[in-house]
Amino acid sequence: MGKYEQNHLGSVVFDHQHDGGGNFKLWSVCRRKIIDTMRCGGGGYRHRQTVYSPVAVKPREEADKIEARSHVNKDKSKKSEKLSELLRISELLEEEEEEVKRKVEVLEELKRAVKRLQSDGNDDVLVGAKEVRRLAKDDSDARSTLALLGAIPPLIALLDSGDLDSQIAALYALLNLGIGNDANKAAIVKAGAVHKMLDLTKSPNEGSPNPDVCSAIVANFLGLTALDSNKPIIGSSGAVSFLVKTLRSSAEGEVNSQVIQDCLRALYNLSLLPSNVSPMIEIDDFVPFLLTTLGDMEVSDRSLLILSNLVSTPEGRKAISSIHDSFQILVDVLSWTDSPNCQEKAAYILMVMAHKSYRDRQVMIESGVTSTLLELTLLGSTLAQKRASRILEILRIDKGKQVSETFVGNMGANVSAPLYGSADSRLVVSTDPSKVSEGDTMMSDESKAVKHLVQQSLHSNMRRMAKRANLPQDFVPSDHFRSLTSISTSKSLPF
Repeated sequence: MGKYEQNHLGSVVFDHQHDGGGNFKLWSVCRRKIIDTMRCGGGGYRHRQTVYSPVAVKPREEADKIEARSHVNKDKSKKSEKLSELLRISELLEEEEEEVKRKVEVLEELKRAVKRLQSDGNDDVLVGAKEVRRLAKDDSDARSTLALLGAIPPLIALLDSGDLDSQIAALYALLNLGIGNDANKAAIVKAGAVHKMLDLTKSPNEGSPNPDVCSAIVANFLGLTALDSNKPIIGSSGAVSFLVKTLRSSAEGEVNSQVIQDCLRALYNLSLLPSNVSPMIEIDDFVPFLLTTLGDMEVSDRSLLILSNLVSTPEGRKAISSIHDSFQILVDVLSWTDSPNCQEKAAYILMVMAHKSYRDRQVMIESGVTSTLLELTLLGSTLAQKRASRILEILRIDKGKQVSETFVGNMGANVSAPLYGSADSRLVVSTDPSKVSEGDTMMSDESKAVKHLVQQSLHSNMRRMAKRANLPQDFVPSDHFRSLTSISTSKSLPF
């Protein structure tokens, strides 16, 4: 294009040369300026490339610098992480080393205690027993380690010593060794500790044994009977007699409440095994003693638990039913106690007895259990209500059978020889509706008696509920009360 322009300009200059010299000089000047201007324009274009090119390159350099700095920071963070990890590992190694040292020290202490138990000196043995008691009190690992080191046989042998302090220390050491450790409990019983403990309860001077020794033995029996494999051994060893004797001593104030609770809990553990029920009920006055303790709120729950296990066997049910007023005592428990647990357990005992024996059901009815059970179905806990309803259903079936049998017998007698004016003549439908009421139609004397009994039970329950709620005794209208009794007797007998 520049070439074209130069040629074009040259032709123009050439055309103007003929006009005169002045014009030629003027055009030469203009030509030079045009050429210079074109050169400056071309140079300016190249200059713009050199000027703006660094602007396009600068962000890349900065990005490279930022990336380099990020790599440096990452390297530093990795190094710091490695350093902190090494520090943590070193701290863990130090802690493990300290833990190993501590375990070694504890093991050495346990070995010294067992070594003292196995020594010949009486003082060293007593100190060793006290150390074993202390070391095994709160450390489960120490219990296992002491048993593995052989601490149980010398402790049992220490029971034969005549020193009272040594016996008590050995008993409590054995107690702590068996806490939460079934292997140690089995080893203690297998080594013959039960019989040696019972020998301590037999005073040679026919006096009462030391109460501290008895308390320690009761605590040991409680722990040892928690293991199922120990229950038959302890149950057949005579431990039940000792526990019952200790319970009877509570009536005279010779033992504290904690020992009483331990005795009842140990007897409950033993009663869980059916084979131990027979030795328990063979003890004189054991079942009557349990029934007499039901008046004490502190022991009623435990006593009812034991009785609940006894009724699971035929021997136990027979022993309970053979006691005079046993059902009356259980019914009284439902009436006076406010403890849901006691009510549920007493209802369970009555339910099992009623389910197994017709004779027991008759005794329950005679003891006035109906009204109490009706009240329990209204005010008791959910479980107590279910059990009371079950007992009422069992009693209702029996009563219904009696009424039906009597009704059939009376019908036969009326067909053969109806007597005018007798009680049985009411079974015959009268032709005069004005002389026979709707309620008395086809109703025997037994049905009337049942209806009257239900009315009395409901009425007494209503009065009792009104008394508890501080309401007037006549808060239930008589018409409503008649409707309740009519519904109960018309549909099904509530027994």
